[in-house]
Amino acid sequence: MIDLDDIDRGILRALAADGGLNAKQVGEAVGLSQPAAWRRIRRLETAGVIRGRRLVLDRAKLGFGVTVFVGVRLAAKGRLDLEAFERAVTAIPEVQVVQHVLGVFDYRLRVVARDLSDFERILRRRIMTLPGVGAVESNVMLSEEKDQGPLV
Repeated sequence: MIDLDDIDRGILRALAADGGLNAKQVGEAVGLSQPAAWRRIRRLETAGVIRGRRLVLDRAKLGFGVTVFVGVRLAAKGRLDLEAFERAVTAIPEVQVVQHVLGVFDYRLRVVARDLSDFERILRRRIMTLPGVGAVESNVMLSEEKDQGPLV
């Protein structure tokens, strides 16, 4: 764990709000010069606090109007079963997130689709045919009130 001061936290908040900011803009936001901001950003990257910056796309504007959270329980839970499932599920482009979880289900997937009939096709032809799938539960997202925001 790295010690963070208020300036580091300010840098993280600024970059979490807009990952496209350059060091000069970050410096202006937290009261540092461009070189000082760059050194701090670099230190946070080297320490692994900043693991990258992401481009956020508007799924609806790209034609993906439905997001579904899918819980998957595997029929068997050996190491090879998990690896085979993970390899196969990560190859499906509509599956945006794969989370191995504890609880009723073994995996939680975030799946995007053009509409419900497109999701049904993805579910029947891709997800249900994955190795080891035993049970599946789907929850359609109605709205999203908060996306990943600053943690600091």
